[in-house]
Amino acid sequence: MSNEFKTMGKKHSTENILEVRHLKQYFGKRDFKAVDDISFSVKKGEVVGIVGESGCGKTTTGRSIIKLYNATSGDVYFKGQRIVAGTRSYTDAIALERRKSRDTVNKLKKAGKTDEIRAEKERLSAFVEEQKRLIQEAKNDHKNCIRLYRERILRGIAEAYDEKEKAAAGNTVLLEQLKKERAEKIKDAEKENIVTRIQMIFQDPIASLNPRMTVREIIAEGLTIQGIKDKDYIDKKVYEMLEKVGLVREHAGRYPHEFSGGQRQRIGIARAIIMNPDLIIADEPVSALDVSIQAQVINLLNELREELGLTILFIAHDLSVVKYFSDRIIVMYFGKIVEIAPADELFGHPLHPYTKSLLSAIPLPDPEYEKKRRRITYVPDQAHDYSQEAPVLQEAAPGHFVSCNTAELEKYRRSLAGTQERNLKN
Repeated sequence: MSNEFKTMGKKHSTENILEVRHLKQYFGKRDFKAVDDISFSVKKGEVVGIVGESGCGKTTTGRSIIKLYNATSGDVYFKGQRIVAGTRSYTDAIALERRKSRDTVNKLKKAGKTDEIRAEKERLSAFVEEQKRLIQEAKNDHKNCIRLYRERILRGIAEAYDEKEKAAAGNTVLLEQLKKERAEKIKDAEKENIVTRIQMIFQDPIASLNPRMTVREIIAEGLTIQGIKDKDYIDKKVYEMLEKVGLVREHAGRYPHEFSGGQRQRIGIARAIIMNPDLIIADEPVSALDVSIQAQVINLLNELREELGLTILFIAHDLSVVKYFSDRIIVMYFGKIVEIAPADELFGHPLHPYTKSLLSAIPLPDPEYEKKRRRITYVPDQAHDYSQEAPVLQEAAPGHFVSCNTAELEKYRRSLAGTQERNLKN
């Protein structure tokens, strides 16, 4: 498969465009934990792959980031603005602290310590008020993230142009030019919608396209929702997007059922990039396609990444695809992150037993290799002993994080050190 893919670029900045902090997504009255306290960041221009078996929470993570689901708890920051904020952690903290305080007060009552009881009640009241303030802030940020982001951009414009106009005092021509620039930037900022800067490419290219709409209507829908009414402008943008994704303008008048699976996925990509996004969440965009078409779609995404400066969160269960497309890989298991590492590092030196299990399942078109390939089975109770200390995500090597306790961390570091020594000898 590697020969079918073009060489992937590895250029990206050190600036985090996306930060996910302690994200939780629970469903139902019994709190099914689809995503359970995950944290990671994505740098601008980077491609980050999320892998894991079906049901591990990959798609739910993407849908929570783009606000298709209301997060149970945790925060998502995009371009420095909090766009997702769950409140469950705050309400749980209040309930826990009240139970602890009740036990403390009961003990103090038995001891007859009146002053301490009063102090404990005051402490609890202050804690509850602080959590309620945080809840209100979270709700405000979640609901009003678009307005708050616009206000932030407008403040930045005002500060920048106030300084420029001050420096240009006395130069009438330059001042007039700066005022025009300021007015244009303010006009653009007032239309800015931070949420539409994230777009999603869905897994099923059939179900994600409305069969009653033409390709033109599907691709232009985002522009129409934003209030753009200029038909000539819309047509021009639609034709431009079609050509970018390898289709032709004659396709604009057709319906989704007239296209193949690969062509439908290209239409989905065109629908996403017409909004000029900074981040694309690609939810298994090639899993429903033939292998030869997969290579074409991956190459298309890579070309668009280079041309448009896109950042991509690439969700997949096909590790072969992820390896050739991603800069870093996040491995998920049962709603949790178990390992994060650069792609080459993860494939060369996997640490977590579940990651090793996934890698051992990758088939290769080599009969001799397949005869000898040993499948590793991951059984958590046998692989770990967390009776004394629970695992947390820790850095075993620079940029290489793994979910483990202290004893496992030391073992993983020794394993990496041993591998490095062998490499130096060879």
